[in-house]
Amino acid sequence: MSLLARWHALLREQSPVAIATVIEGPEASLGGKLLVTPDDHEGGAGNEDLDRAIVEAARGLLEGGKTETRHFGPRGQRRMEDVAVFVQSFAPPPKMYVFGAIDFASAVARIGKFLGYRVIVCDARAVFATRDRFPSADEVVVAWPDEFLKTAEVDGRSVICVLTHDPKFDVPVLKAALDTEAGYIGAMGSRRTHNNRTARLKEEGVSEKQLGRVSSPIGLDIGSRTPEETAVAIAAEVIAFRTGHTGGRLTERSGPIHAPDPDVADSPDAEDARREAAGAARDSR
Repeated sequence: MSLLARWHALLREQSPVAIATVIEGPEASLGGKLLVTPDDHEGGAGNEDLDRAIVEAARGLLEGGKTETRHFGPRGQRRMEDVAVFVQSFAPPPKMYVFGAIDFASAVARIGKFLGYRVIVCDARAVFATRDRFPSADEVVVAWPDEFLKTAEVDGRSVICVLTHDPKFDVPVLKAALDTEAGYIGAMGSRRTHNNRTARLKEEGVSEKQLGRVSSPIGLDIGSRTPEETAVAIAAEVIAFRTGHTGGRLTERSGPIHAPDPDVADSPDAEDARREAAGAARDSR
């Protein structure tokens, strides 16, 4: 199947796909095209290093359903302008469901929108779930969270943040969330709240394996206290969870900062790091 034929087929299936076209750059790369999906890619832009950088950028844009022009060096280097690549994404933005119309939810909605999510805030209490309190949200829904979630569109890119901090809301909605394919499920609460909630969920028949999908307490441990700081911690965990990273400090890591996806060639940084490690191993012998 040609690249164009596969593109049309994916569009008919409404599957996420991006087309990256080199619109400025060296003659060997100019006009090069890559078709990029969340799982694979095909085509080329002249060399493996540039292909790797384009695929990585295209997948980042595809996550948010964004279309824009990105610039690289001839071998995919960042912060260079030699090569201009137009990336056109065909994907609805992923959804972030925020349950519990509290102050923390407002901050989470803002950062979710900033990250490219379609943000839906839901709470059963009409006095709290208002457009005035959540101007950045795409939807504000007044409904029982679990009942709403059972009818909502949830896929592997979806994020579910349970901030209700009330057993009568969060236990039913977490149980409903675990019946979905959501890529991330997090719940706010102290250790004591978490333990009590876990016990209640077990009483409802939720297994240990299912409970392992719930990030609780929600967020990375960065010492956050305010709603805004907590939203940053939650967003950081969402990103780390999606990319398969632990969320540790970069200064404490060795090797390349940007690890390549499994189906793309290693970057020059990764190759250099491998050579350095091999040299160090020889020197130690």
